[in-house]
Amino acid sequence: MARQYETVIGLEVHVELATKTKIFCSCSTEFGGAPNTHTCPVCTGMPGSLPVLNRQVVDYALAIGLAANCEITRYCKFDRKNYFYPDNPQNYQISQLYLPIARNGYVEIQVGDTKKKVRIHEMHMEEDAGKLIHDEWDDTSLVDYNRSGVPLVEIVSEPDMRSPEEVIAYLEKLRLLIQYLGASDCKLQEGSMRADVNLSVREVGKEGFGTRTEMKNLNSFKAIARAIEGERERQIELLEAGKEVVQETRRWDDNKEASHAMRSKEDAKDYRYFPEPDLPPVFIDDAWIESVRERQPEFREEKIKRYQEEFGIPQYDAEILTETKQMADLFEKTTKLCGKPKKVSNWLMVETLRLLKDHGESPEDIRFSPEHLSKLILLAEDGAINNSVAKKVFRKMFEEDIDPEIYVEEQGLRMVRDDGALTQVLEQVIAENPQAVADYKGGKKKAIGSLVGQTMKAMKGKADPSAVSRKLEEMLK
Repeated sequence: MARQYETVIGLEVHVELATKTKIFCSCSTEFGGAPNTHTCPVCTGMPGSLPVLNRQVVDYALAIGLAANCEITRYCKFDRKNYFYPDNPQNYQISQLYLPIARNGYVEIQVGDTKKKVRIHEMHMEEDAGKLIHDEWDDTSLVDYNRSGVPLVEIVSEPDMRSPEEVIAYLEKLRLLIQYLGASDCKLQEGSMRADVNLSVREVGKEGFGTRTEMKNLNSFKAIARAIEGERERQIELLEAGKEVVQETRRWDDNKEASHAMRSKEDAKDYRYFPEPDLPPVFIDDAWIESVRERQPEFREEKIKRYQEEFGIPQYDAEILTETKQMADLFEKTTKLCGKPKKVSNWLMVETLRLLKDHGESPEDIRFSPEHLSKLILLAEDGAINNSVAKKVFRKMFEEDIDPEIYVEEQGLRMVRDDGALTQVLEQVIAENPQAVADYKGGKKKAIGSLVGQTMKAMKGKADPSAVSRKLEEMLK
């Protein structure tokens, strides 16, 4: 009988924090910029330069720790992690090993109908390294230190996950918590959220863990899922062939859908950690923790419940609206302006999501403002424009964030209210379409659709189709 294997997965998630300046200096953390322009003696490791801790980094780390049900370390310290690599200008990284800011937390995930808690071993603050750019044409490697010193938190889970689905659910839960806190934008494609996957396999029923490998270079949820499946298969093939899995760090190549060994896996002793001599310990008292706790936002689960109770939004819609902070904020701000939550929900759930999909974009890319969406909804509700025109205006607003009121006036899209003008057009349409009129009078009720279409065309869409239909029926009697 073939042996059955179970996958055991733990994650190390690095999150770049949304501070304006770096963790130990006043250089900008803005993404992009010409190489090595967001740098100074501190973040490029110049001799004699001294770090100064950015308090906002601690605030964000505390907020994430509390949201992830962690115990906060009241007396936490920084340590030096020594390693030699071109993107690490000091030849050490300031991190936390012995007394990290938060420990022993958890987040609850749901896959299908099953809920489970994924435990968090610890979370620590540290500085990011620079970035190596490999030029294969010139066969050279260049280094950009703009990212060096950008503040990170590293969230280390326990090996509690058993499938790619659980891993993605855990990452999505973490990302949402952190985005709602405003602590990071968590954009995987820009590297502000990165996950390293520690994975091993063992025979089903066995207690001990197998030999684990760590996989890096994972910058999308799809890549993470593929990497997990690929590494699981690789390790099972080795075991089935009677070979051993080697503990090592591997790099995932998503184009080839395969991984290759980078280096043997280091342990803490390899980094020769010792207390950071240039930074004092951080004392976190009850008042500091409470001030952060009081500023915690309403999270997704609370919003879903409130949207149903306060606005009468169905649960499915509430779940979609709260999937990203951007969409939830847009819904709430627009609703506050126009007072029509169900209409706002409809425009976001249908037209907005459709256009985002057509453009290959995500809610983070939405350009139109709550003010403009509110104006469009009120124009349609007041009968100033019909539904067809509203969709055309919305498409323009989606692409360019135009003011719908100004656009409707400039383009002459406001509905014709003159009953006499409508009657005149209807008389002309009836006269020009004798066959459709005869069909309608002969019992073919659908024939009126052709007449309505002709009328809307003659009025350039500036009429209410239902009003046109009613008026036609009156005149044809």
